[in-house]
Amino acid sequence: MWLRTSCNLDFVVHVPTPFILMLRPRSGAHQWVARESYMLKPSVPVVEYTDLYGNLCQRLIAPPGQFSIRTSADVMTSDTIDVCPGAPYNEVQNLPDEVLTYLLPSRYVESEQFFTMANQIVANAAPGYDQVVCISDWIRRSVRFNPASANHYMSAVQVNQQGEGVCRDLAHMGIALCRALCIPARMVVGYLHGLEPMDLHAWFEAYVGGRWYTFDPTQATPRGGRVAVAFGHDAANVAISSQFGPALQPTSMLVAVELLESAPD
Repeated sequence: MWLRTSCNLDFVVHVPTPFILMLRPRSGAHQWVARESYMLKPSVPVVEYTDLYGNLCQRLIAPPGQFSIRTSADVMTSDTIDVCPGAPYNEVQNLPDEVLTYLLPSRYVESEQFFTMANQIVANAAPGYDQVVCISDWIRRSVRFNPASANHYMSAVQVNQQGEGVCRDLAHMGIALCRALCIPARMVVGYLHGLEPMDLHAWFEAYVGGRWYTFDPTQATPRGGRVAVAFGHDAANVAISSQFGPALQPTSMLVAVELLESAPD
């Protein structure tokens, strides 16, 4: 399927402010970016680099006044996600070097505190993919997905105490429970076609059966139509905009995902 994604951000900047943006999807095994548009107003010099997770990042200094970011991309992606019941657990000693980092606790994922809970949740599941399915299903039943929840980052421990959260919070829980079982897990931020209400979305991936698989506790069934923009240990690594100076929140943010009838010209 072909999707047209867009994200428009507006800020009011009071002093020259360094930004790091993470808004460009890149082509890979599961998506192909055929067209992109990336506009800044006013236009300022931008330096792009690739971070430790392979994300495309843009560095700039926003001048005082109104500052807007307009992004759009036409992306070919699958209308389904791969599922593999029974895919085995990978022994830690056999994991690829680059995957090992996703076993460790991180800023919003205190996985060392979830060992007992994780083992209780997956008590009757075969090690590997089936355990992650149990985790995702348990989160969907036990933690309320509330898009209107308080707009601040919560750690997995806080989400467990609160009993509700936005998509990134549920992803933090999934990652923590997986890592507690020595299953590598990472956060993904991007777009999901048909999401209600529409916004940027977060889910998690777990490494089982020798590859990464997608899991989304906010959805009742496995859904495709995803465009990944950023990967990381947790929300600290996948912020679409980071500012260094006075705290800024967008004065407006508009996200859209449109299904295209055919490939773009």
